[in-house]
Amino acid sequence: MRAKPEIPEDIEDYRDARWCREATRQVETAYDAERFIEEAGFAAGFIDSRRPGPSLYVAVCGRRDAVLPRNVQKDPETSLTWQLKDELIERGHVYYAKLSRGKSMFLAPRMIPHFHAIWGMKRADEKRALSKSAQAILKVLRKEWEMATSDLREEAGVKDRATFTKAMDELQAAMIVVPSAAVYVPKFTYIWELAVGRFPDALVRRVKRDIAVKEVARCFLAGAGMTIPGELARVTGLSRPEAGRGNLALVAEGYATMLARGTYRLTAHRAMDKDVTEEASWVS
Repeated sequence: MRAKPEIPEDIEDYRDARWCREATRQVETAYDAERFIEEAGFAAGFIDSRRPGPSLYVAVCGRRDAVLPRNVQKDPETSLTWQLKDELIERGHVYYAKLSRGKSMFLAPRMIPHFHAIWGMKRADEKRALSKSAQAILKVLRKEWEMATSDLREEAGVKDRATFTKAMDELQAAMIVVPSAAVYVPKFTYIWELAVGRFPDALVRRVKRDIAVKEVARCFLAGAGMTIPGELARVTGLSRPEAGRGNLALVAEGYATMLARGTYRLTAHRAMDKDVTEEASWVS
C-alpha cells in the first residue's frame, strides 16, 4: 500500500490561520461564520479533523485536532455550530445545502456560479435526471416558492419520509432548492425555497465548466497552501481527473507549483501576498 503523503508543518500552520483552526480566530458569532466562509470560499458544516478541508465545526472549536464527540447533543461546540448553521440559513448571506455526495456545505456568494456550473442542473434536463418525487416537489415549489417540510410533502403527494428526503437531497445536489429557515416550534421543520429566489444573480451567471473547475481548485489551494493526491476531489466532490485538470490549469498560469504527481503548492509570492492581506483584515 502506498503511504499517504504527509502535510508539512508549515502548511498545517498556514491552514490553521486560513481555516480558523486556532483560538485567536475562533468562530463565535454568525458574523464570524460569514466572514470565515467568505474568506475560505466554501466550507463543510460538521466534518472534523479526520477529514480535510475548511469546516465550520472546526472553526468553532478553534483547533486543528477537533473531533466530533459521540454524544453530540451535550457537546457545546457542536451545539454552537448547529445554532450558527440555523442563523446563517435565515440570514441568507451565504449558500447552504447538501451538495455533491450529500455533503452539507456553505458557499460564499462568489463561489456559487462556479459550483453551479459544475453541479447545477439545466431545466431542460430535469425530466430526464430527477426522480418523479423530486419533480413533484419542484412543481409545488415553483408554484408556492416557499413551504415547510410537512406541507410540501402533503402538496407534492410524497408521503413516505425516506422518499421525500432522498428527493430533497436530489434537488439540493442539483442546486435547485435550499433551506431558508429552521423552525423549532411547535415542532422542528425546515422551510424550503428555490435557490434562484435567494441567489438570483449568482445562479443566472454563466461560467464555462473548465473555468469553474479551475476557480474551485484555486479557492481550495488559496486556503490549503498545498494539496496532496486526491485531496481536492475528496473535499469538493470533483472527480480526481477533473480535480487534476483544475490544479494543472493553476500551474499553467503560475498560481501553483507542481511538486510531484498530484501534489501542488501555492506559489510562494502568492502565499506571501495573501499573508499580508489576511493579517491586515483580521487586525482591522
